[in-house]
Amino acid sequence: MDTLSKPIVMVRPPVIEFGVGTAERLGVWAEQRKFTRILVISDAFNAPRADALGLKGEVTVFGEVRAEPDTNDLNKVLAAANQADADLIVGFGGGSAMDLAKLAAVLAGSSQTFAEVVGPNKVASRGKAALAQVPTTSGTGSEAGIRALVTDPATQSKLAVESIHMLADIAVIDPALTFSVPPRITAATGVDAMAHCVEAYTNRKAHPAIDLYAIEGVRLVGKYLARAVADGNDAEARAGLSLASLYGGYCLGPVNTAAGHALAYPLGTRWHVAHGAANALIFPHVLAFNTPAVPEKTAAILDALSLKHSSTVGSVFEAAHAFCASLDIEMKLSKVGVPETDLGIMADDAFAIRRLLDNNPRDLSRADILAIYEAAY
Repeated sequence: MDTLSKPIVMVRPPVIEFGVGTAERLGVWAEQRKFTRILVISDAFNAPRADALGLKGEVTVFGEVRAEPDTNDLNKVLAAANQADADLIVGFGGGSAMDLAKLAAVLAGSSQTFAEVVGPNKVASRGKAALAQVPTTSGTGSEAGIRALVTDPATQSKLAVESIHMLADIAVIDPALTFSVPPRITAATGVDAMAHCVEAYTNRKAHPAIDLYAIEGVRLVGKYLARAVADGNDAEARAGLSLASLYGGYCLGPVNTAAGHALAYPLGTRWHVAHGAANALIFPHVLAFNTPAVPEKTAAILDALSLKHSSTVGSVFEAAHAFCASLDIEMKLSKVGVPETDLGIMADDAFAIRRLLDNNPRDLSRADILAIYEAAY
């Protein structure tokens, strides 16, 4: 079956505000819809900046979101949401804040528990609150998606919820909110956005309707990421990365990621390596591994990044590794706190993430995964 005739479903937030200085438009939108009780779900850094959203009425700010949140963090958010009795919930921050906002929008006041909605299409309905998403990083694309991830502290694995009821009513993407992101985080989150696009583009579920966004997202990262790392106030570069992140979010719904994210997740859940940094560290290894299965698309990716390469696996790895390393991203597991004795456990964890590994264009055995971790060590 050719890819063009494969059925595909694409969804987007019905309203997307994009551009430098658009943050306060959320307040205008909310006032027009007469929302008066608003809960902003954020992290400690962004919570004090909530005034930039121009919200009016009774605004409650929950500012305790942590990176790589677990079910305990979710319970705190749900308690805050139930107490606020909000008619609008706003995710304001990176992917963690936006994912928790999605879950609050469907679980606050609901008879369903989190455990009951883990998986695809198990959420019965949206709660009474509308949902707005405002990203402050350029990486996750969560503002455009219908998935939310939370770690189970008992198993150290990520639990994914997927539901159309978690689609934002409005996404406001103001690149100015990312000006303050430090260079290393800018680099790592930018590679995360690129990884979303690359893993969708080379995916077994790849589709021309998504390939368009995927390869353009890669091109935008290749053009603008180094500029944004060098000068965080470069408005054009920041806007380019914000658009790349949004396009990566478009890729996640109908296609999703693959082995790169599967191998990166254990770094975050077990060793609390930031999600973007974990993806960047793994990215060259998986891109090279997949090259024999998707040689033409791999070449297109490297061309979009303006990287010199040949058709060999080694050349692909060297080019991708040099790209990430040039951004001052740490590219060794041994340097991010992962003990060598844990590589086997991490391989077990990654091999169990079938929802992503089954999307990969080339099958990975547990031994393949362990070999990648060892090479990255």
